[in-house]
Amino acid sequence: MADIRGIDIDKLAKGFADEEIKLKRFVTQSTTSAREIRWYRKTSGFITGTTTTGITASPIANVAQGAMPTVAEQSWTRMTSYVKKYMIESPFISEEDIRDSDVDVLATNVRDLVRAVEHQVDLRIWNIISNGQSGSGVNTNATSAPWDTASFTGVDVIEDLMEAKMNIRVDGYDPEGAILLVNSYDHKQILTWLISSKGSSIPSFASQKIETGVVMELLGLRVVVDENVTADYALVMVPQRAATWKSFVPITSAVIDEPGIGKKIRVWEEGECILTDPNAVNLITNTRA
Repeated sequence: MADIRGIDIDKLAKGFADEEIKLKRFVTQSTTSAREIRWYRKTSGFITGTTTTGITASPIANVAQGAMPTVAEQSWTRMTSYVKKYMIESPFISEEDIRDSDVDVLATNVRDLVRAVEHQVDLRIWNIISNGQSGSGVNTNATSAPWDTASFTGVDVIEDLMEAKMNIRVDGYDPEGAILLVNSYDHKQILTWLISSKGSSIPSFASQKIETGVVMELLGLRVVVDENVTADYALVMVPQRAATWKSFVPITSAVIDEPGIGKKIRVWEEGECILTDPNAVNLITNTRA
């Protein structure tokens, strides 16, 4: 921690980091004491037991009196993740600039350096929860038609989102109150479709609802706009369940002092995002024409 011109650098960095984080707040946060993280993912949700050949009903249900119970157990897949480091620093800020610059160069650099690190962490979390937009490893559904199709021909955002919620619910997770992640372009298209194209068929939607801000919650999903969301994709996820951010070194700052010359600010963070519950995620593809 360092105090320069009355600025508490360490506290200032943490304050700005907390201000604009988006995706990290929707994943579970915990710490790790090692850079190699070994964890386990359950192989299945409900234990159903092994169905005997020729029997279609579950061997757990309607068991005959006096019969032995079905033997079943959960299994796990061992996974390994590795901590990643995010770091940036300013050039030396001269003593003269620190003393008489009209712009508060120290505070400005702290703010923007922290934002740069947190932006990369945010991007990492997006790539993990979307499984690199690979279309595998998480639930996936394609739109009925791209949300920016001319005249909205064939577009049905409601059906697209309900299918995403259905896929999550089928796998045993509650999608009510889940997060819908979109970038600003798709956010615009969703609202335009709802208000301009469907406003007349949704009572009071185009007027009253837009005024009260309820439009930001759609079908029980909380809409979150983040520019890290890759073009042509949207994502529905159960917050604090789908993924975990493992922090090895929290957001940290330091001032490197060169007496008589100047100072530089260094900011870093170390951690990794783990997709613990991939079935609590649904990737929506083909949102753009």
